[in-house]
Amino acid sequence: MVIVGIDGQVVAKRDLIGGRTRFDFRIQLPPRDVRLTVTAVVNDKRRSSITVGPVFGLPRGGEPRAPPRRSFEDARLARTIRSLASSFPGISGIFVQNLRGGAVAAWNARAHFPAASTLKVAIAIQVLIAHRGRPSPGGRVDRLLRRMLIPSEDKPANELLVWVGGSTSGGSARVNATLRALGLRDTDMYGGYEVQGVASEPSFVGKRTTALDFGRLLNYVHLAADGRGPLARRFRGSFVPADARFLLYLIAHARPNWLGRYLPGTTATLHKPGWITKARHDGGLVYRPGGAFVAVVLTWNGGGVGSASDLLAGRVARAAFARFR
Repeated sequence: MVIVGIDGQVVAKRDLIGGRTRFDFRIQLPPRDVRLTVTAVVNDKRRSSITVGPVFGLPRGGEPRAPPRRSFEDARLARTIRSLASSFPGISGIFVQNLRGGAVAAWNARAHFPAASTLKVAIAIQVLIAHRGRPSPGGRVDRLLRRMLIPSEDKPANELLVWVGGSTSGGSARVNATLRALGLRDTDMYGGYEVQGVASEPSFVGKRTTALDFGRLLNYVHLAADGRGPLARRFRGSFVPADARFLLYLIAHARPNWLGRYLPGTTATLHKPGWITKARHDGGLVYRPGGAFVAVVLTWNGGGVGSASDLLAGRVARAAFARFR
């Protein structure tokens, strides 16, 4: 008999009668960290087990599929997004897409915003391309990636840029080259910020991105988890499905989680927030039992902690979840 357990609880059994040696299981894991144990039992006396953990489960319906042949605007969701953006006291850029059907809703999605820590996803991609294989657990690169992506520390990001390119500017140049290879031309790693607020988008010098670009990059990571999409094709052999899954695992633990604040416990939000004095962003992949969608909310002059910026991100994700469901 083969027994499968999650956090010590048996969830499946399979009798291997008559000398069968081939078998499989399909088990739904909860959207959180768990320990998965597989136990083989012989004659009710001898048993051998192996435990793997932590494993983060995602709803089966959200698994990567071939990208939709075309995208189209969801007029109903677009009206909701427009209403939410219009009531926001600052400037916002919003992009939402159903990754199964291709439906899109957007607001100001091509406007440039200070990228803040959203660019750390691009840094992580470049590090994994250069590393050629998942970093050893507990090793230097592994520790730096976790600190850069989960609590969003800046010093590890700089150290990883130096590791990739010999200096922060050299590492930034490599990140930019990868972004251009993926067709993301409105995202840039360089510089600091000089702010002079304007009406339709912030005016600044330095690191920048758009809601559309960040949404596309997140989608490319999602697709690469199954060897699909531009990221997997362009860097075949250098960025493999295991790299994508490792990156998704890390951003599943990123904090704070503004996108997921109003979503039910059956969903998983894999995201990367970013913030500076006047800009607060969150963008991520939301996995639900019926599929997955990407949502990006970039804001400027929306206030500080617990502000309209944080609420807008949660409301956009909630509206997308309700519509796509």
